[in-house]
Amino acid sequence: MNCYLVTGGAGFIGANFVKYLLKKHTDIQIVVLDSLTYAGNLGTIKDDLNDARLTFVKGDVKDREVVTSVFEKYPLNFVVNFAAESHVDRSIENPQVFLETNILGTQNILDVAKKYWTTGKDAKGYPTYKEGVKYLQVSTDEVYGSLGETGYFTETTPLDPRSPYSASKTGADLIVKAYGETYKMPINITRCSNNYGPYHFPEKLIPLIIKNILEGKKLPVYGDGSNVRDWLFVEDHCKAIDAVVLKGRAGEVYNVGGHNEKKNIEIVKLTISTIQQLMKENPAYQSVLKTSLDNINENLITYVTDRLGHDQRYAIDPTKITGELGWYPETKFEVGIEKTIRWYLENQAWVEEVTSGDYQKYYEQMYGNR
Repeated sequence: MNCYLVTGGAGFIGANFVKYLLKKHTDIQIVVLDSLTYAGNLGTIKDDLNDARLTFVKGDVKDREVVTSVFEKYPLNFVVNFAAESHVDRSIENPQVFLETNILGTQNILDVAKKYWTTGKDAKGYPTYKEGVKYLQVSTDEVYGSLGETGYFTETTPLDPRSPYSASKTGADLIVKAYGETYKMPINITRCSNNYGPYHFPEKLIPLIIKNILEGKKLPVYGDGSNVRDWLFVEDHCKAIDAVVLKGRAGEVYNVGGHNEKKNIEIVKLTISTIQQLMKENPAYQSVLKTSLDNINENLITYVTDRLGHDQRYAIDPTKITGELGWYPETKFEVGIEKTIRWYLENQAWVEEVTSGDYQKYYEQMYGNR
């Protein structure tokens, strides 16, 4: 039986991964370690906690005592590290928190895993490990920097981070790679494009836009909205991570992309039109509106001062993971965005719960009281 440690498992991608594992695999055990910051919410996995295969531990990945206690108590053979401070705007405001969690937290998990997985040394003095163990670092395409109008990120693209967030993720990737090289630890790194889907905290573009549309608020768009991102439906990403954990070659990096390049302004306009369509097709959805349906239109769009160091374009080439592991992005953006919007329309209680804390203060700080 495989026993997973999923750090950050109450956050957006981590929680979706936990749900995916529980649905796909029967003979598994999952330990979720999460410090429940503003973007990690126990309500996201509350239904899953009724499953005997899942255990939740509240704790910080930087806390050596907490991480050690988890390894002592559970027969962990897979670690999937989602735990990270992840919002670029917040990293610009407070870089130190990102360096501490994303780099030092990662190193802490690696060190404890190495201790509990090591069985001895080989003839050259390198550590030997238990059979079937692996550490997987969930990273981002932002470590590669920015692209021009053409080209794609591949696994051999030089790392060129442009923000404190992406620099912290780059540092984490490098320490993971160093453990693989120095200690021969079985590791993988996945680098994904922009995720979207259910349970996404409303600070990122798509859930923020959905929330603002339903409330009749202005829709903040950085600069002129021409920045391009490659969008990946979160369930497709979870399938990729599962494939890399089980079948990926130790030591390898795998890029995970969605083949869905869109300008930010295109995303905003498509979200508006999709919500309009769904509201008209199913009038019951209008009950969640805090504004008039007539007010939902492109007049809500407002262009705000561009983000410092805003990367122009990201685009990933997933040829390697497709060729080696048979994974490919299954969800077209137009299908995924409708699924995502429907989920938010039908789960407003979750949105209200996760935004009941410091969210409004943060929103006004970032975008003004619009």
